[in-house]
Amino acid sequence: MEPALTQIGVQMSQLTGVRAIMKDIIATLEAHQGATFINLSAGNPVILPEIEQLWRDCTLDLLHSSEYGQVVCRYGISQGYEPLIEAVITDFGHRYGVQLSGRQVLITPGSQALYFLAANVFGGYTHAGQLKEIVLPLSPDYTGYGGICLAPEALRACKPYLEVDEAGHRFKYRPDFSQLQIDAGTGCLIFSRPCNPTGNVLCEAEVQKITDLATPFSIPIFVDAAYGPPYPALNYTPATPLWGDNLIHCLSLSKAGLPGERIGIAIGDERVIQVLEAFQTNVCIHSGRYGQAIAARAIRSGALATLSEQVIRPYYFRKLQLLETTLSEHLPDDLPWFLHRGEGAIFAWLWLRDLPISDWELYQRLKQVGVIVVPGQSFFPGLKMDWPHSRQCLRISLTASDADIETGMGRLAATVTEIYRASPPGEG
Repeated sequence: MEPALTQIGVQMSQLTGVRAIMKDIIATLEAHQGATFINLSAGNPVILPEIEQLWRDCTLDLLHSSEYGQVVCRYGISQGYEPLIEAVITDFGHRYGVQLSGRQVLITPGSQALYFLAANVFGGYTHAGQLKEIVLPLSPDYTGYGGICLAPEALRACKPYLEVDEAGHRFKYRPDFSQLQIDAGTGCLIFSRPCNPTGNVLCEAEVQKITDLATPFSIPIFVDAAYGPPYPALNYTPATPLWGDNLIHCLSLSKAGLPGERIGIAIGDERVIQVLEAFQTNVCIHSGRYGQAIAARAIRSGALATLSEQVIRPYYFRKLQLLETTLSEHLPDDLPWFLHRGEGAIFAWLWLRDLPISDWELYQRLKQVGVIVVPGQSFFPGLKMDWPHSRQCLRISLTASDADIETGMGRLAATVTEIYRASPPGEG
């Protein structure tokens, strides 16, 4: 049977961003069974023994508790599992001195679901036919933002300013506030901090300036802290959560070792939270309670925050240092290659200025030498202009073994050098 789809059905049945790339990666691996590929595309966190043991311990505690039946054999309220909400309120109060009420927290089935709710509550068409935009203040950003809008034309990203250290082969994206237009036609803003894919962390002054621009129009700002503190704390530079009437702080426990349980946490203004909760009720009733119950234990004990800082963060930071060192050893100094400053997350972001071929072609060339990365153009959702930079970048995962990172970066460097030498910048 060939199903007859609606417009939304057609739109939502298409793979977007990295999910489309992953389909090609899976096909490549299946077509070359027996071949050895160094897969540097993964977004799955490494299963670290200490983190897995934490979740085992919390599961055993739940299994032996009197609340087990209530957790798995009963529906719950749409807002989320009450002990988890209480644990978050208490922890954030002690950690950041913020006073939260129970109505300011919402638990969602993962942060992707949270941004789907936010984008379609605040973005899209009003009753009067006005288009409310979902604005990404800094591009590139999380590829998943490209698939969350039921009115895709509502998504608009802002081209950044590039701060480049030519001698050090490093660069950093910064918001270009001349590009950031916020007015009554803006529905909401979303940005990740730290950023997937680049590891960029907007500084407090930048976040505050974005907030100041949005406040006069009462526009909500969703700060995607899926890699931020206090869990999983994958920030290598300070990234303390900021608070304000229109700031909604959004957490995920995926990179804290629970990607399979799909737990997102939104903290913010009660009126915003209640609207999102109502939408969630209509979509899925509530998030799964088993994962919420073990998360409540991990947060309440303090173990999750401690292990995030003492185990998860150092593990990936060391991987980043290894990748940086290896690339510096293998990529010639006279080539225009630049790593984004490593400020957080579990990826490295490589910009190859004036790359003679596209990032997609480079991705194919790298597969020929047994290395799989993610071409960067998937991470510019909502950018309306044609920007050559968006086809000159790669995302490289830090989840591989040390040996694979070293070997993979050596092969990447050799391939990139060969491409540049064959067609030097300015001659193509």
